[in-house]
Amino acid sequence: MPEMSPPPLTEAASLDRSERPGRVSLLLLLAGLLVGAAVGLSFVANEQAQPLILGLLALLAMAGVFSLFALAIGALQLTGQGARNDVTKAVVDAAPEGMIAVEDGTRPIYANAAYLALAGSDGFSNLRLVERVFVGSPDVSEAIYRLAQAAREGRSLSEEIRMAPPPGGARDFAWYRIAVRPLPLPRRPVALWSVSDITHERERQENVFQELQHAIDYLDHAPAGFLSVDPRGAVVYMNATLASWLGHDLAQVGSGGLRLSEILPAAVGEVLVAGKGEPGEVRTDHFDLDLRRRNGHPLPARIYHRVAYGQDGRPGASRTLVLNRSAGEEADEPQRAAEVRFARFFNTSPIAVATLDPAGRVVRANASFARLFGTLPRTGEGREIGPSAHDCIAERDRQTFDGAFRLAAEGRGDVAPVEVGVAAPGNRSARIWLSPEVRAAGGPEEDAAREAVILYALDTTAQLQLQQQINQAQKMEMVGQLAGGIAHDFNNVLQAIIGYSDLLLASHRPVDPAFQDIMQIKQNANRAASLVRQLLAFSRRQTLRPEVIHLGDALSDLTLLLKRLLGERVELDLKHGRDLWPVKADVNQFEQVIVNLAVNARDAMPNGGRLALRTANVTAEAAGALQLTGLPAADYVLVEVADTGTGMTPEIMEKIFEPFFTTKEVNKGTGLGLSTVFGIVKQSGGYIDVKSTLGEGTVFGIYLPRYVPVPEAETPPADPAPAASVAAAAAPAGSTAAAAAAPAAEPPRKPPAPDLTGRGTILLVEDEDPVRAVNARALAARGYTVLEAASGVEALSIIGERDTPVDLVVSDVVMPEMDGPTLLRELRKRHPELKVIFVSGYAEDAFQKNLPEGEEFNFLPKPFSLKQLVETVKTTMAG
Repeated sequence: MPEMSPPPLTEAASLDRSERPGRVSLLLLLAGLLVGAAVGLSFVANEQAQPLILGLLALLAMAGVFSLFALAIGALQLTGQGARNDVTKAVVDAAPEGMIAVEDGTRPIYANAAYLALAGSDGFSNLRLVERVFVGSPDVSEAIYRLAQAAREGRSLSEEIRMAPPPGGARDFAWYRIAVRPLPLPRRPVALWSVSDITHERERQENVFQELQHAIDYLDHAPAGFLSVDPRGAVVYMNATLASWLGHDLAQVGSGGLRLSEILPAAVGEVLVAGKGEPGEVRTDHFDLDLRRRNGHPLPARIYHRVAYGQDGRPGASRTLVLNRSAGEEADEPQRAAEVRFARFFNTSPIAVATLDPAGRVVRANASFARLFGTLPRTGEGREIGPSAHDCIAERDRQTFDGAFRLAAEGRGDVAPVEVGVAAPGNRSARIWLSPEVRAAGGPEEDAAREAVILYALDTTAQLQLQQQINQAQKMEMVGQLAGGIAHDFNNVLQAIIGYSDLLLASHRPVDPAFQDIMQIKQNANRAASLVRQLLAFSRRQTLRPEVIHLGDALSDLTLLLKRLLGERVELDLKHGRDLWPVKADVNQFEQVIVNLAVNARDAMPNGGRLALRTANVTAEAAGALQLTGLPAADYVLVEVADTGTGMTPEIMEKIFEPFFTTKEVNKGTGLGLSTVFGIVKQSGGYIDVKSTLGEGTVFGIYLPRYVPVPEAETPPADPAPAASVAAAAAPAGSTAAAAAAPAAEPPRKPPAPDLTGRGTILLVEDEDPVRAVNARALAARGYTVLEAASGVEALSIIGERDTPVDLVVSDVVMPEMDGPTLLRELRKRHPELKVIFVSGYAEDAFQKNLPEGEEFNFLPKPFSLKQLVETVKTTMAG
């Protein structure tokens, strides 16, 4: 738009009045007052001049009235504001942007010269508003409508529009930036519009964009590849040349569709994105290696990788140049082909390799070395020496490494490999071989002075972890076998104590003084039986009665008991996930797991805190994303038990599931609580994960497999045999939890005593004489004929001597000469329909695998009360 000198303001362009008449009126008013006063005095002195004086006073009065009126409407001001307004008005009049002030949205009250020229107006009479000037395409109309709406609402807004043709028609098109904002005037809603011609600015932007497009086109079709990777390993840019070499679609690059690990070996990729540098450092490394094409074939290449590090030492996005070294693209001289080929093999080797100078510093190293030890010598700006290999080794193993290095530096070729820990984060370990550098005669003296020892390292972290897991599993298995054996023998002792206690209780009335003593004997025997069950749970040899349960309901039923166990200072927070899947587990054992974890959490919060129980569904995809060792990708129901206690150190966390390990004071715990939890969860087919932060708390995550019902109708599980209280079983003997929870297990009312008498012949097979004797007395007292056998061989002899078979066989499982399963197989040969009850301190699954498939029998876990024995016998014989 051509520059125009602003025309003088007229009434058509502005409705403001000049303030000079106001100042004249003020002077007239003041003069009138002075003259009036003077004439008044003269009038008093000379009455003859009255007509002339009266006329003069009338004229001055009229001037004063007009001045007061001008002052009231604002045309007259008593300060220097008028001079300032003159300057402001002159600035706005000469502004290159068009400006127009509109009152009430429809009445223009001011327009500068630039707007008059833009609107094609010469005065107020034909002045057009912005809405009338800028009309055209729908895009222009929509932008003007939004601006007008903002003006009506008293908001500020700016829009850019393209007019073709523009107002005035001097060009084919023009770009305008139109803005509107409210003016802060009292009682006058005025909007100030401004119109700027930005055509030249847009043309400059388009030129810059075209130049950028040309640069991108040049870069895309350059004879070398270009690549940029962010610190997370995502490829944010790749030119067309490199994409063609690798067979990738450029549309997938930069949108999260391509990662560095897809085109580079894992070891090299981790080095490129995980390196650290000095604040503000710019580092360039070069590698000869094989890139990975989309079809899996290798692409020999040399890459120059430049990274700038921020003030925190973290890398930014890289700038990487890629040279193609494949056949037909070789740029090196023939004599260097072998060197380049060796460099590719060297950098892509899965074994860490480095050369060390006589002082033990790293001269050159491959990507696997950097991945293992977290360091790499600089290779871009000359041959700079890297860090000391001594500093890459864990402090505890540095003396061993230094000894092996000295032998290799002296030229010894028989240096034994050393097992060392790595100083880099991650608790990694490595096996290192050191050998002297061997060079051909006449080799470069510089290399001879710089490289003295070759280091080969193999990452043994996974191997050592697996070995530790195997050792731990073997130790747990050995202790489990010992615990299971002790539990079996101890169960026989407890069985006799409980049995004879029942006999004594049957012959004493509750008012008898000896009755309470006998009850104490039985209760302590039951508590001992709970401890035995913990041993069996740890060794995974307990009897489980799995059933389909909903964990939300099971946890809700435990709420009252948990609140009593936790006390007043620990808050219980229970939150269920939505639509929880069912699981199949022993509800009593599951309750024992939760109670054990709750008791441990309470002890970890001596000053109070919060215990949170959370449940949620975990899909197979989510389980796989957790990357927990030993957790297969499947559907699970998660139960989290989180406390705000003292937390645990990593050293303690490594031992928490070991039997008899405890951090509590003497006589405050048995060390079997978490071992029991681990055994129950594993025997139920689940997984347990632990996370703990010292001073913040611990989170136990229990993953139980989702239960999917089969189409066939399932046989309902047998009713579990009555057992001791869950809380008493969960808490160690002598603990406050067992004492607090013991009364809760007693039923409030006893049902009517059932008729437990019966008839029939029972063969009782038990190698423990006290147990056999008390069981025989109990069965005989109920009307049964009892035949006793101390072993399986004796039982077969008794069956062979009888003309008629017995009605029921009650047999122990573990016996000398012949065990229970073998006895059952022999009995089935003679009496296929014979009913059998097995009793054992081991789990039912422990011996069921030794029986023929489909074999039917009943099972009663030891120790049991005499009432449980006669109830099981009568139920079996009636069935």
